[in-house]
Amino acid sequence: MEPLTQQLRPDAKGRITLGKLAHGVSSFRARRMEDGNIILEPFTEIPAREAWLFENAAALDAVKAGLAQAAEGKTRSLGSFARYAEEDID
Repeated sequence: MEPLTQQLRPDAKGRITLGKLAHGVSSFRARRMEDGNIILEPFTEIPAREAWLFENAAALDAVKAGLAQAAEGKTRSLGSFARYAEEDID
């Protein structure tokens, strides 16, 4: 990602608008440093039902490996599941 620099001016209430700088970000952690600099750390939340994956290193590694294999074209067909289409699911 190429660095994007903008000069931002606060409004009368001290608010700033980040515009394109905040693309894809749902929240920020703000820290004021001793030298007066303010550091914004971007966050993107995930649904609670998906959080388990990021808490399980083995599962996360397996997903990453699978995605890498798929990107390299290392996939294989498991055939059609059409034969199961009429089965009742409890």
